[in-house]
Amino acid sequence: MRSTPIIALACLTVAGAFAACGNGVSSTEDAKNAYLGLDPSVDKAIQLGFNGYNFDPNGANIQPQTADGGMSGTMTVTGQVDQGSSDNKGMRLSESLSGYSDDGHVMYGTDQAALPALTINLKNIPSGTVDGSLNGSFLMSGSLSGQVSLALTFAGQIEAGPGNTVVRKAGTMHITGTATSPAGTYTVDVTR
Repeated sequence: MRSTPIIALACLTVAGAFAACGNGVSSTEDAKNAYLGLDPSVDKAIQLGFNGYNFDPNGANIQPQTADGGMSGTMTVTGQVDQGSSDNKGMRLSESLSGYSDDGHVMYGTDQAALPALTINLKNIPSGTVDGSLNGSFLMSGSLSGQVSLALTFAGQIEAGPGNTVVRKAGTMHITGTATSPAGTYTVDVTR
């Protein structure tokens, strides 16, 4: 298992920009590299969901939460959260990436008409569990081009944070699933 922190998800919004750039994903090794470029963004997307929830835990909408890529571009997460005073909440979010890159070699983007879906379920707030999924396709340009699709699930623990917030308990998030291109699939299995 890898234990390097995940930092961010990201992509370009114009699909046509990817067709003429770089090398296509053509092997399982390329699928692995396509995922590794996105790996830091998975954690960042989950964190943006938490940030939106903590901004207004009783609201129905997650206000747009944004983060920069390590080298370029932006990520935006927005959506809805269950209302009411229950200590169980579900978030239904979408992720938009524009020119996003953490490594400076591959840039990721999303199709605005088919944004990746991020679900986050908080149970027994504030000191219970979290689980969810990230599913969708990302377009690449740079040293890799074409499309990679993620089908990930995650589970971990939550705890009370400062200022009456809910935070993820460090070291408990287990992320599994696949990164798939037309020519190969990479199996994801990491704990953060």
